[in-house]
Amino acid sequence: MSPNGSDRSSRRPMRRKLPQVLTAGLVLATATGCTYKDFPRLGMPTPVTEEAPRILSLWQGSWAAALATGVLVWGLILWSVVFHRRSRTKVEVPPQTRYNMPIEALYTVVPLIIVSVLFYFTARDESKLLALSDKPKHTVNVVGFQWSWGFNYIENVPGSEGDAKSNKDLAAIPDKLQKDFPDNAGGVFDVGTPGTRNPQNGNPGPTLWLPKGEKVRFVLTSRDVIHSFWVVPFLMKQDVIPGHTNTFEVTPNKEGTFLGKCAELCGVDHSRMLFNVKVVSPERYQQHLQELAEKGQTGYIPSGIEQTDPARNAEKNQL
Repeated sequence: MSPNGSDRSSRRPMRRKLPQVLTAGLVLATATGCTYKDFPRLGMPTPVTEEAPRILSLWQGSWAAALATGVLVWGLILWSVVFHRRSRTKVEVPPQTRYNMPIEALYTVVPLIIVSVLFYFTARDESKLLALSDKPKHTVNVVGFQWSWGFNYIENVPGSEGDAKSNKDLAAIPDKLQKDFPDNAGGVFDVGTPGTRNPQNGNPGPTLWLPKGEKVRFVLTSRDVIHSFWVVPFLMKQDVIPGHTNTFEVTPNKEGTFLGKCAELCGVDHSRMLFNVKVVSPERYQQHLQELAEKGQTGYIPSGIEQTDPARNAEKNQL
């Protein structure tokens, strides 16, 4: 049998398998459970805060840029494959080009432009997302520890006496953040264990309550190792670092109960560091704080490892 005949026979099984491969790809593409309404979010959950659409827009823009770059590269690959394939009648080596200055300049400049544009939009959105207001409506100190979460609601709650600005349990929080605490805020707290369950839906972990339509500042502190505070539909997460305080603000705009988790590998029971976020009306939120006070959960739990003087001084210049 001629070499050409053997080539044809080897190609036939591949042609027979092509419909099967295409069918399998179609099944994988349509069996993800996503609807046409979910597709524009490109895998992201539905945003539930006023700030989250900015993150979603950055995510979509990054995908659009990646797709445009991919289409260009794929097009160049296909073009070179089709128009520079080996001729069946000519067997000589084609002309060799050592270098091409326009092309070399192109594949040097274009990646720099792409990275610069992505950097600009990322830096712009990050500065907006991490900006702090002068006086937030609510402040919650999120305390991460092995292997659960605690929540200090720094609020004026009837039945709870004290002052968050001088409370030793909040000493890990820098003075620049403490000055924004309400005056004479006795506060209430809630703390969980890996076995804690949400009483409404049975989801594991403690439940953080937030008011709809009102800005909340999160002050993140850790008692032991690095954790990461991630509320999935917030489309944002931040590290919870011992000896360093991270902060950000959100305004929830959708009521419901949402999942949260630790997004930093923090030890053997990292997977059990789950929590819930329950967004309710402002009236129901205040009622919940009163319920915590009536249970005796007044004051604050220790917020974490106190910063050293050099770190605390550095925070004054950064916050």
